[in-house]
Amino acid sequence: MELSLLNSRKLGEIFLAKHIITFDQLKGAIEIQKKTGEKLGEILRTQGFVDEKDLYQALAEQLGVLYIDADSYVVDPKAVVKLPEKFCRQNRVVAVNEESSFLVLAMVNPVDIMTIDRARIMTKKDIHPAIAPPDVIENIINSYLGQGVYTVDEVLKEAEEEEGMLFLDDSEEIRIEQLKAMGEEAPIIRVVNMIVLQAIKGGASDIHIEPHEDRVRIRYRIDGILQDSTTTSIKIHASLISRIKILSRMNIAERRLPQDGRFQVTVENRTIDFRVSSLPTVFGEKIVMRILDKSGLLLSLDRLGFEPDGLKIFYQMIERPYGMILLTGPTGSGKTTTLYSALNYVNKPDLNIVTIEDPVEYMLDGINQVQVKPKIDLTFANALRSIMRQDPDIIMVGEIRDRETAEIAIHAALTGHLVFSTLHTNTAAGAVTRLQEMGVPSYLISSAVVGVVAQRLVRKICEFCRTTWEVKGDVARDLTDGKEDHVILQKGKGCPRCTSGYRGRVACNEIFSLDADIRDLILKQATERELNESARAKGMKTLRENAARKVLAGVTTLEEMYRVTTNL
Repeated sequence: MELSLLNSRKLGEIFLAKHIITFDQLKGAIEIQKKTGEKLGEILRTQGFVDEKDLYQALAEQLGVLYIDADSYVVDPKAVVKLPEKFCRQNRVVAVNEESSFLVLAMVNPVDIMTIDRARIMTKKDIHPAIAPPDVIENIINSYLGQGVYTVDEVLKEAEEEEGMLFLDDSEEIRIEQLKAMGEEAPIIRVVNMIVLQAIKGGASDIHIEPHEDRVRIRYRIDGILQDSTTTSIKIHASLISRIKILSRMNIAERRLPQDGRFQVTVENRTIDFRVSSLPTVFGEKIVMRILDKSGLLLSLDRLGFEPDGLKIFYQMIERPYGMILLTGPTGSGKTTTLYSALNYVNKPDLNIVTIEDPVEYMLDGINQVQVKPKIDLTFANALRSIMRQDPDIIMVGEIRDRETAEIAIHAALTGHLVFSTLHTNTAAGAVTRLQEMGVPSYLISSAVVGVVAQRLVRKICEFCRTTWEVKGDVARDLTDGKEDHVILQKGKGCPRCTSGYRGRVACNEIFSLDADIRDLILKQATERELNESARAKGMKTLRENAARKVLAGVTTLEEMYRVTTNL
């Protein structure tokens, strides 16, 4: 290795800090270095104290550059072809990702200034050096350079036509060695990388890989809507599933039972978590990969879609020293993001904040997060009991599913704690009747609950292809509370940046704040309709009214309003 180590922190110190080697092993290696002049890292590797991955990760830390891991870094094929194959092989480098103004260049020697300068001149872009072992760079060059494949469809077609590929029927008995070999073939690695890369660049939240009788369907959930991406031959299904299971550290031999796993990838210098679930179906295992991109997580309440008057009320709720605040809505309505944003707002160094989640999707700095594990009886209720003995100030319960959890959470709210949680109800006022149906006494609900926010997500009109259109008659009057007979609205035509006319999502909500009158109604066992009417008389805007405001403001479309508020 020809690295010129520039940083002050020594390689041996990094290995010691990571508990990879002992002090005696380091001392022995230094003695050998004095005699032979070899580099310390090479001595430690030769003696078997560190492996190649350990060595290059430590060098990356020492030099302050990105480490390119063969299993977790997603290579962009469009970036690879920016530099000629001959140049890459001669200098042991390869471009792995491209931004608007720079290339990420994987190098065996990331302080080789001459090679960096030549790459900058050849590509007319700034170069961000990264480090990778020689075999990783060689594999990337072999897998991508000269292939000319840029889309999932092209990579899948190439994999289907690859000579020597292992293709096995899902009904066959397959040895573990065969499954592992299938998942580690270059064409399949390229396929999975391209599926993941396209999903991330397209802003997808989930990837669905679904086997059917003679084909495999690949779909992405983008802005809450499942969209077909492509289909491929069923013959590569087993290889595809094996590759994903290897990445997720799942049991590749078990194909009869559901499994869960996780893996991380690095794309465009962002670390992205994937939560993976497998489900046996009639035609083989279906895989769903949830994409958890923390860089895209909104933690600012004023960017979530609250109207100014509604946001003011919500701030007043979460600034209370104690009480219960509930978020309601169906799965995928953004409840978790709103809760995380609220926790981020109230998080202070002098507070002890604890969450109970199933699952923990994002790690939040300064907050103690607990993962529910029903198999060992670590349920919401049991975890909440233990948390009450941990001197908490603020508690977040991922979901109230039963009377036991509800009553413990309410008692926590009544004994000086601020409690956040979620319920599956259609409206905000419906949270009260839902708790009553669980068997929670009305006097506890009336005393503990501060307020409820019902939420839905609507897709935003793409900024790059928006156009106007006119609406007349009953629809216009419905949007404007009967004030206008015609209005000018906006919608997206569809363009290369969005394809659907929509880009991103924003929340619509109704905020049900409990005052003395509403608390009296709860004690009298008022119906959901009566509670809703009382709140509206005091100025509460319903989900439908909030969505209508966003339609008139050109944020979303009439179709989106109807989609999320029908049956309310």
